[in-house]
Amino acid sequence: MKAFRELNWFLESMSHDHPLSRPIRVVIVDDTRTIRAMIRTMLESSGRIEVVGEAGDPYEARELIRTLNPDVITLDIVMPRMDGLSFLERLMRLRPMPVVMVSSRTKEKSREAVTALSLGAVDCVDLGRLRRATDAENLVRTVVMAAGSNVGGLSSASRFQAADAVTDVPRVWNGKVVVVGSSTGGVDALLTVLRGMSSDCPPIVIAQHMPAAFLESFATRLGRSCGARVALAHKGARLEKGHIFLAPGGDRHVQLSRRNPYMLTEVAHDGSEAYVPSVNLLFASAVPHAQKTVGVMLTGMGSDGAEALLRMRQEGAHTIVQDSASAVIDGMPRSAREIGAAVEVAPLSQIGARIRSSAARQTQDTCP
Repeated sequence: MKAFRELNWFLESMSHDHPLSRPIRVVIVDDTRTIRAMIRTMLESSGRIEVVGEAGDPYEARELIRTLNPDVITLDIVMPRMDGLSFLERLMRLRPMPVVMVSSRTKEKSREAVTALSLGAVDCVDLGRLRRATDAENLVRTVVMAAGSNVGGLSSASRFQAADAVTDVPRVWNGKVVVVGSSTGGVDALLTVLRGMSSDCPPIVIAQHMPAAFLESFATRLGRSCGARVALAHKGARLEKGHIFLAPGGDRHVQLSRRNPYMLTEVAHDGSEAYVPSVNLLFASAVPHAQKTVGVMLTGMGSDGAEALLRMRQEGAHTIVQDSASAVIDGMPRSAREIGAAVEVAPLSQIGARIRSSAARQTQDTCP
C-alpha cells in the first residue's frame, strides 16, 4: 500500500507538460509477436499508457525511436541481429532514455538483470511472471515510474568522466563509517560513486532496494569496478577500511550495532518497513553514532530514510544528498533535502570524492 501512495504522490508532483500528465508513449521491442501483443494489452489496459510502436529487433527499434520519440521503451534481451544489452549500452551512450527490461532473462539471480541496471535501465520485469493481474499491474507501475525518471539528464559516460577527474582527495581514514541509501537508479549511481574507492576507502554499508536474489550478483559487479572488497553484509561483520557491504535483503535488515559502530547486526523483517533492505533502519542505527558516521542519500522513489537522515544530521553526522539534476528518480533525495537533512547537496559525479573527503583526515593518526 505504501508503494501505491508513493506512486500517486509521484504522479501528482508532475507538471502539466510532463509525460505523466498525458498518456505515456511506449515502444515495445521484442522479437516475438505474441509477446508484444501481450505487453501491449497489459499496458494499454491501464488507460495511462499508449503503445505507439512495436519493433522485432534493435534496428527496427532505432528507427521507431527516431521517428516516434517515445517516453519509454520496453526491451527484451534475446533478439536477432543485436542482443538487448548491446542495444541498451549504445542507446544509453548515444540517446539516453527510460528503458524497462521485459525478458525471461531478467528473472531471479540473473546476471543479465544486474548488467541491464548498471547500463542504465530503470528497472527489470521478469517476462515469465507476466501471467497474473498483479504482475501486469507491476509492469504498468514500472513503466509509469520510468516515464518520470531523469535518465536523459546525465549519461553514464559523462558521469564516469567527471568522477575520474577528481584526484586531489585525502585518503587517511578518520574512523567514520559511511551509510548509503538508494533505490531506483541506484545500481548505476552506486557504480559511479564507488568507482574511485580503493583498499584504503572508509568502510561503507549500503541499503539498495533490490530483490535479494540480485544482490549477490550486484556485489560481485561492484567488486570488479573498484579496489575495495565488496560483500553481502552479515551479522558480526566488522567494518574496516577498504570494505564495502551490501545489505542482503530477503527477510532481514542490516544495522550498525548499538554498542559498536564498527560492527554489523541484523534485524528480522516484520512487515513494518515498506522495503527490504530498509534505508530507514540502517540510517536510524547510525543516529547513536552520528559523530562517527557519514550518511549518503542517492536516487530513488519515495522517502525511505529521509527522517532518519535528518536525525543523523541533528546529532552531528555529515550528510550528503544527491542533487535533483543527476538523480534518475528524485524522490528519496528530494524528501531529504526538503526537510533539511542534507549538510551538503552534490551531483552524482562528485559524491564519491565528497565521501572520501568526509571520512578522511590530513594527518596520519591511528584509526579504530
